[in-house]
Amino acid sequence: MNAAARPWPVSLRFSRAEAALDIAYDDGMAFHIPFALLRAESPSAEVRGHGPVRKPSAPVRPDVRVTAAEPVGRYAVRLSFDDGHDTGIYSWDYLRELGERAAHGES
Repeated sequence: MNAAARPWPVSLRFSRAEAALDIAYDDGMAFHIPFALLRAESPSAEVRGHGPVRKPSAPVRPDVRVTAAEPVGRYAVRLSFDDGHDTGIYSWDYLRELGERAAHGES
């Protein structure tokens, strides 16, 4: 898929009450991604490891919250969580992948 054809996010809404990120794309797709899934699947080296073998996942509190979101260029957002984790940079493509997984009940 070339960059011009990639879906682009048109809204991000962080719901404290639902503990989830609602993200909508310009192709009409929208996703509801629980904060716990975002934290557990952080793309950071701290969570994933530095090589091709993924580190074992540390337990994530089910009530974890996003405390801040900071744009990273035009391609991603850095999320900070109330457990102190703040090194994950979530690209728009990766958020879509997580949204699709959440929609299908995968984790």
